Amino acid sequence: MAFQNENTFFQFNQRNALDEFHRRYEEGLAKVRAQLGRTHPLHVGGEAVTGRPTFDDTNPSDTREVIGKFQKATVDDVKAAIDAAHDAYPKWSALDWKERARIVARAGDLAAAHKFELAALCSLENGKNRVEAMYDVDEAIDFFRYYAHLMVENHGYVKTLGKPFPNEECTSVLRPYGVWAVVAPFNFPVAIATGMTAGALVTGNTAVLKPSSDTPLTALRVYELFREAGVPAGALNFVTGSGSTVGNTLVESKKVDGVVFTGSREVGMGLLHKATAERPRPCITEMGGKNPIVVTPKADVEKALDGVLRSAFGFNGQKCSACSRLYVHESMHDAFVAKLAEKAKQLALGNPWEKETYNGPVIHKKAYDDYGTWAEMARRDGKVLAGARQAKEGAKAHGYFVEPTVVTDLGTDHWLFRNELFVPILCTAPYASFDEVLDECNSVEYGLTAGIFSEDRREVADFFDRIQNGVVYANRRVGGSTGAMVGGQSFGGWKMSGSTGRGAGGPYYLEQFMREQSRTVAQ
Repeated sequence: MAFQNENTFFQFNQRNALDEFHRRYEEGLAKVRAQLGRTHPLHVGGEAVTGRPTFDDTNPSDTREVIGKFQKATVDDVKAAIDAAHDAYPKWSALDWKERARIVARAGDLAAAHKFELAALCSLENGKNRVEAMYDVDEAIDFFRYYAHLMVENHGYVKTLGKPFPNEECTSVLRPYGVWAVVAPFNFPVAIATGMTAGALVTGNTAVLKPSSDTPLTALRVYELFREAGVPAGALNFVTGSGSTVGNTLVESKKVDGVVFTGSREVGMGLLHKATAERPRPCITEMGGKNPIVVTPKADVEKALDGVLRSAFGFNGQKCSACSRLYVHESMHDAFVAKLAEKAKQLALGNPWEKETYNGPVIHKKAYDDYGTWAEMARRDGKVLAGARQAKEGAKAHGYFVEPTVVTDLGTDHWLFRNELFVPILCTAPYASFDEVLDECNSVEYGLTAGIFSEDRREVADFFDRIQNGVVYANRRVGGSTGAMVGGQSFGGWKMSGSTGRGAGGPYYLEQFMREQSRTVAQ
């Protein structure tokens, strides 16, 4: 089966059909709004489980609106989900790999058929504007289809090897581990939940999906897509609740054979240690970044302004790949960041489902309060050129709205310059030499994404060879450090940004969910 990115907004734009895009999004929004506020069960072994205390999933644009009510799973509920996955494993893993690939690809087709409703739900639940939300859904569709494509392209990961002796037939087979815990984040609630779950399932593993408590409804829709496509009861289970209860029970269970996680460094490192404390187990973690962009004197300035702006402030900086450190050559720094600040001030802040909005709210009160603390730090220790303000007026009074912030004169050793913030605060600094800026880019513990703007090919090549990041871009106007596309830009970090060095959406990702068995038949 061939693979092609879904790329919905781009395709509508190419056809000069954006009016149709917006009309279909608004139709999807109306359908989603009609279903808000319902109480949703756990899904364990194909059974709906209710009767537990619930928590409210609220709209970060207006916390008075309840998206849905979800069960707080108990330890016994999580153990039951693990048992269901364990019991379902023999049959699912024995299913022909072509059939598993067909089922996962069909889930992608189902997602594509409902993509406008999924995008609208994403806007309501996690605050992405309608274009960003559609790209989240498109990435999920791509994960479904690309991972199915990889299984076919690699012939189920069965490979004939050499003949050590004339009478021997040798084969390498990658086989699944068993039960996987899938721990998903809030920031790409459709795409990342899909990608991690699809990786586990298409390779023959079974799974228990635990979504972020900030975005459980989009993850529930992902679960439903897999089930509707043909994933059997028990092969995938859906459990909501706290990390301390659900996450810890999953990772501590001896029946869980692997863990895949996207989220913060602190949680990811904790999971990694727990997962491997008693026995070797695969633990795939993606743990964020402190991502730099370098603008050299040989840059196309307009291209660089757009690329930095989109990377720093798209989805309020709540992307693992967001640019939060900007280094501009000293000969042009002040003029460049002044223009950037003016552009940042023009970004429309409002309800994310509205057509004109660029930035919606941050995800929750902690992010909102952290932004306030760090904005005050920026005002105290540096020079704020844009933002550093929580927006509370009018319709924004009941949401978590903050302004895109550009701050300079902090010094590159400042706390804001060296720690992941996950809010729209961009720190800038001038640099004198290329060697100096490369050393500075590499000086933090993270190594996820990085970008450069330079029209000098040799300068770009030098940057790529020396930068210590897993995903690197040059002169990318659509996103100087963001916007990885499945099948084109493998997404995985180095250093403290990831545990495996194999990127999601890339050719080596699925291999992490399997282990090699060497088979020899002597005649």
